[in-house]
Amino acid sequence: MDAQSEKVLAQLIRNTRIASLGTLRDEAPQVSMAAYIYADDFSAFYIFVSRLAQHTVDMQKDNRVSLMICETDDGRSDPQTLARVSIRGKAEMIQVGEPGFTPLKAQYLVRFPEAEQLFNMVDFSF
Repeated sequence: MDAQSEKVLAQLIRNTRIASLGTLRDEAPQVSMAAYIYADDFSAFYIFVSRLAQHTVDMQKDNRVSLMICETDDGRSDPQTLARVSIRGKAEMIQVGEPGFTPLKAQYLVRFPEAEQLFNMVDFSF
């Protein structure tokens, strides 16, 4: 990948707040919407999920996941030219009290200040 493409993708990841989260449900793909934060070097992405959500149940059963981050459709004649990136990985839970949780919470609230009340619910974790 050339430097210009890397710059475009880095900007896309930093400026987009919502991704499509792909999980496996009953051995079939399932996609949901997820707000995310990311490590500075893009080596990890974090979503704050409720254990009551089906995608969380999916990740607990099979930790293989993917994220699709895409530029918002602006009505251009060829939507295939929208910037996008697909990322495959493995989900790992980080719960309240575990190392790393507090800095993730702070980062999440900078990006999503309205989410403060979610941190008072016992069923949520990264």
